[in-house]
Amino acid sequence: MEFRDLKEQYRRLKPEIDAGIQAVIESSAFILGKPVKELEDKMAAYVGRKHCVGCANGTDALQLALMIWGIGPGDAVFTSDFTYFASAGTTSILGGTPVLVDIDLRTFNMDPDDLEEQIQRVIAEGKLTPKVIIPVDLFGQPADYDRILPIAEKYGLKVLEDGAQGFGGNIRGKLACSFGDMSTTSFFPAKPLGCYGDGGAIFTDDDEVDARLRSLRAQGKSPVDKYDNREIGMNSRLDTLQAAILLPKFKAFVEHEIDDVNQVAAWYTERLQDHFITPFVPEGFLSSWAQYTLLLDNKEERDALQAKLKVNGIPSMIYYPRGLHEQQAYAAMQLPDEWYPNTMEATKRVLSLPMHPYLTEEEVDLICKVLLEA
Repeated sequence: MEFRDLKEQYRRLKPEIDAGIQAVIESSAFILGKPVKELEDKMAAYVGRKHCVGCANGTDALQLALMIWGIGPGDAVFTSDFTYFASAGTTSILGGTPVLVDIDLRTFNMDPDDLEEQIQRVIAEGKLTPKVIIPVDLFGQPADYDRILPIAEKYGLKVLEDGAQGFGGNIRGKLACSFGDMSTTSFFPAKPLGCYGDGGAIFTDDDEVDARLRSLRAQGKSPVDKYDNREIGMNSRLDTLQAAILLPKFKAFVEHEIDDVNQVAAWYTERLQDHFITPFVPEGFLSSWAQYTLLLDNKEERDALQAKLKVNGIPSMIYYPRGLHEQQAYAAMQLPDEWYPNTMEATKRVLSLPMHPYLTEEEVDLICKVLLEA
């Protein structure tokens, strides 16, 4: 059994994916070929943004957006403590300071109450200037933008939506990657929409920002003369081959995969909700289910269940075994565990089960049978 079955997805989409790859090879337009522009246009239209700019990976997408806003030394950027390192690390790369925020233990997303407390703490200390909030759409579910966006407006902060795991989710029909001033996603293979390598994208409604992003992803080059570099940028272009692979995958994603993965989640929840704390999806929210994550009673139960699944040939994962404040890279910040009680609980109690649109009901039955027997 696969944790995320990319092999089965490829088997279903093989003719279209193979044809796309072959067309790129025959054209020899390996850098910013036609499939890149086609994908950007389709994704912008789907999300409801004016522009989509492809880049090399989801980390670069975050960094490029922060570069647009000139983030650097003395700037505070607020993000979740319970997420992949890139959500904070990109701020550090630019010389800014990530300010970590605890999570809501029901959704695993940023806790708006703690966000405001952290903003007020930074203002009171007077050492950093609050600039940006990076909410993370964790495990496929958009963050609580109904509350986060008014907080950002109150304190005059930009919002950069990290939709790496949330692409395809929505709040009352408004799609992930359409929230905030800019938004990003990742095409890492295990993401809801993944390629066969690395890739990412930034979304914006601002024409000038779009033009600057396209310049920054290509070493800051002029739009009319590629050997006239107008500012310091990056080498971060979405590969044409990856765009060609993503086009048929995106079509399947929109046409049936979001519906299919929500059916899988419903099967899990129906079978497990009376015995475990299953994922909480607020009213009006739709998840794209990057992960299906149980919250167990304690670390001992979590570890025992994971071992039982492994014995039965069922893969599972722990996302995440530690908060960002516990990372060695941020040890010098000396952030106390007491500031992040829900993150600390989650790291001990979460367990993610196999989850993808091609999981069968029989496979879900097998996984749930092992869990319930254990």
